[in-house]
Amino acid sequence: MPHDLKSQLKELEESHISLEVRRSPEKLAALLADDFLEISSSGYKYGKKECLETGVVLTEMTLHEFEIYPLATNIVLSTYFIHDKTRDKNTMRSSIWKLTNGVWQLSFHQGTVTPLEPEDFIGNGN
Repeated sequence: MPHDLKSQLKELEESHISLEVRRSPEKLAALLADDFLEISSSGYKYGKKECLETGVVLTEMTLHEFEIYPLATNIVLSTYFIHDKTRDKNTMRSSIWKLTNGVWQLSFHQGTVTPLEPEDFIGNGN
């Protein structure tokens, strides 16, 4: 997979956590695949319909240590660390992105709370 794919998917992940996209049901709907499934850091499962109807958490987050792992030519696993500044909570995240009709969409997302801090990763080569 080309190196620019990593940049493209990182941009999409950053848009997924941005307040602009999270406040817009139209933008969120375009980002999420119809079969989207999330297992939240609190252990609940959500589909696309629930995310659009009830909304998603609106907090200020920063993304660190983004990596991608191709699973097929049109499916990529991404992993990264999130620092939620608003709730002072850190999570390890994973997403599965699918290329459908030339557009990358988020198909699966999971977050797991971690005691690690951003500085545990930054500059450590992890």
